[in-house]
Amino acid sequence: MDDSRTPVLVGCGQITQREPDPSIALGPMDLTAASVSKAAENAGAGAALLEALDTIVVIRSFSDTSWRFASPFGGPVNAPKSIADRIGNTKAKRLIYTYPGGNMSQWCVNRLFEMVTAGKVEAALICGGEALATQRNAQRAKLELDWSENTGEAPEHWGVATRGWNDNEDRHRMAGAIFSYPLFENGIRHHLKRSIPEHMASMGKLFSRFSNVASDNPLADRRDGYSAERISTVGPDNPYIGFPYTKLMNANAYIDQAAAIILTSVAKAKELGIPEDRWIYLHGCADAHDHWFISDRHNYYSSPAMRIVAKEALEMAEIDISAIDKFDLYSCFPSAVEIACKEMGISEDDPRGLTVTGGLPYFGGPGNNYVTHSIAQMMDEVRKEPGSRGMITANGNYVTKQSVGIYSTEPPAKPFKPKDPAIYQKNIDDDKGPEVVENANGASAIETYTVMHDRNGPSYAILFGRLSDGRRFIANTPDDPTLLQNMIDQDFMGAEGKVTNSEGKNVFEPS
Repeated sequence: MDDSRTPVLVGCGQITQREPDPSIALGPMDLTAASVSKAAENAGAGAALLEALDTIVVIRSFSDTSWRFASPFGGPVNAPKSIADRIGNTKAKRLIYTYPGGNMSQWCVNRLFEMVTAGKVEAALICGGEALATQRNAQRAKLELDWSENTGEAPEHWGVATRGWNDNEDRHRMAGAIFSYPLFENGIRHHLKRSIPEHMASMGKLFSRFSNVASDNPLADRRDGYSAERISTVGPDNPYIGFPYTKLMNANAYIDQAAAIILTSVAKAKELGIPEDRWIYLHGCADAHDHWFISDRHNYYSSPAMRIVAKEALEMAEIDISAIDKFDLYSCFPSAVEIACKEMGISEDDPRGLTVTGGLPYFGGPGNNYVTHSIAQMMDEVRKEPGSRGMITANGNYVTKQSVGIYSTEPPAKPFKPKDPAIYQKNIDDDKGPEVVENANGASAIETYTVMHDRNGPSYAILFGRLSDGRRFIANTPDDPTLLQNMIDQDFMGAEGKVTNSEGKNVFEPS
């Protein structure tokens, strides 16, 4: 293999800030730059490595992603240029800001490794950071911060700009992760033929294992080691967000965290004097997406894209799942983990464990940048056990965009050359779900549902249903507090009723 075209990860850095005073806490760009400096030190090359970077990628912030997290304090016009200025880099010609997606950190590793192999990149940085805890603290204190930076022209963009929900879903208030993942969860529960109490207990057990890992991770935000019962029991400090998810089953976005990883060619690593015991190889990888809008999925308990990317990555690495020593499965909500386990053929209580960080509800859910943390943590883990293999799964949108990476200190037997994702993506695209009716009327039944909550309790319901001819629709229910509470206390999966349409909105009333 040609050293100048053999890619390796060489450095990683993570920071969790717990400064309660927002007037002195670091903002997102300063946090991110600090994690980058840690990554360069981790590689053993310091400032020389930072100066050598020819490509800087910043993972999109949550304030630029969701209306729920928009910053009142401004932000950078060109985030990668802001980072370059902070770390003293003047060489980077590619300044890249990604579009949204929890898959993007792994996706960018895959692309940059390809670019090193093609001789287009010698040294690259992937980084990101959030300061949503400080942002919230400042707002509560009525403190005015200034995070705006005008560093010149807008950067290049990577990824897909299309939002994760369509206009019809938007009209029915299905416009984000907290609204969509509970729909998958009830679909999973129904598929497994579980009662609501049985499934609540199962989710609690699953995530208690993540919480236990977080309790031993000094970088984790929530280190209490929550029991299964604590996670699954609804109470004043653990209310439902979107039934059946309690607060402790949701990704925890209000944290201050940043992470960075640095990759180079082997030749550049040697030139910079980076020791070989720092080098991490990517043995297998793959990227795919399910049908973009969840209205178009076959069902709400599986992911063809997850199944395919796991299979393709393992085939590229020339191993099977039994050869993986450590996992970090994307864990924004229980359904993401449950579907990944099913599609990859591993048990939810696999003795190898399913996370090395503690997961998004407990380690922390720093927006689109969580997987930069999981890759950084996995780098440390495989370095501790040279020759071991770690698998990362990365999930964007709503069980939509899937990326996988398999990492090891051991050099691969052949040059890095993943299969073109378009080859296997076509099979997913061609396998379409049921026809969707925007304006639905007639006898029908619930396919899956959730009841969203606010501070006062049940607020409104979102559901997918099927008409008698099998066509699918999205709907809400009447704003009836008794009905909403019944949909939580009783199992409404498969419940029959009638859907009517008025002014572009579907309303389903159970019989």
